[in-house]
Amino acid sequence: MGTQQLLLIVLGVIIVGIAVVVGINIFGTNADNANKDAVTQDCLRLAAAAQGFYRKPALLGGGGNSFNGVDLADLGMDATGVNINGTYTVTPADQTCDIVGTSATVNAATVTITVNPGSIDDPVFAGW
Repeated sequence: MGTQQLLLIVLGVIIVGIAVVVGINIFGTNADNANKDAVTQDCLRLAAAAQGFYRKPALLGGGGNSFNGVDLADLGMDATGVNINGTYTVTPADQTCDIVGTSATVNAATVTITVNPGSIDDPVFAGW
């Protein structure tokens, strides 16, 4: 009877250990996905602000139908381009603007949004 109980206890400990490891892995994966979603949302917010800059007349501090001169401060973000979710850069051209977000937790994970107000597919999303 003692060996059966010992075997059941060992089996129970092994099952609980496996369940804990699986739970930790799932939590880590969900945390990475949540960070990617947050970076994507930040990039989309910056893209919307870039469209506002593009459409605002130059006399009112906008681009006057151009992205030339737009920077992160114009889009409502800290000039360093860093927040808790990741690091962001803006590359303006005359009629397009690329916004790149790099995740703070997922190594080498970047997302790029190209804002092109003259296109039906505005904005164009690439990444992850």
